[in-house]
Amino acid sequence: EDFEAPEWCVPIKANVLTFEWDEFAKECQFDVILMDPPWQLATHAPTRGVAIAYQQLPDVCIEELPIPKLQKNGFLFIWVINNKYSKAFEMMKKWGYTYCDDITWVKQTVNRRMAKGHGFYLQHAKETCLMGRKGEDPPGCNHSISSDVIFSERRGQSQKPEELYEMIEELVPNGNYLEIFGRKNNLRDYWVTIGNEL
Repeated sequence: EDFEAPEWCVPIKANVLTFEWDEFAKECQFDVILMDPPWQLATHAPTRGVAIAYQQLPDVCIEELPIPKLQKNGFLFIWVINNKYSKAFEMMKKWGYTYCDDITWVKQTVNRRMAKGHGFYLQHAKETCLMGRKGEDPPGCNHSISSDVIFSERRGQSQKPEELYEMIEELVPNGNYLEIFGRKNNLRDYWVTIGNEL
């Protein structure tokens, strides 16, 4: 299947663990950083019959990413799985961010019903994205425009809703946007996207 990238996107195919972040940070600073880390799942029946089509990373590898160098002021959005909430808060604090909000994505079927997935104790029908703030708000920041809940159709594995990107672009219009651990389906006009699956 032919894939056509958006005209004004900036894809960088690279392993985020070995990428030259120091050189990159000298040239680029961002108002918004979005991450969907490939969290390592819990060891007890981690996938419960779900095939995981990507390499998972230990927490330490994610934590050692030089996020602070990429942003003096602005927002960090980080998708988190259930058993990594406390770790994600820890990382945000270590990187210099203060937790300020979170976004809940309620997954729906094509018939607009809740799309339930596998969970250890309960069936999971949502995902959460934590939001942290560092320093000052980016220029032109629009407060209280978007809701903190997204209702949208479940897509392919690890594919997140378009609405989050729209929310970010409403919050910080004309900002410098970076996505880390991005895939082809994440490519978006005026975003820099870094990942090894581009």
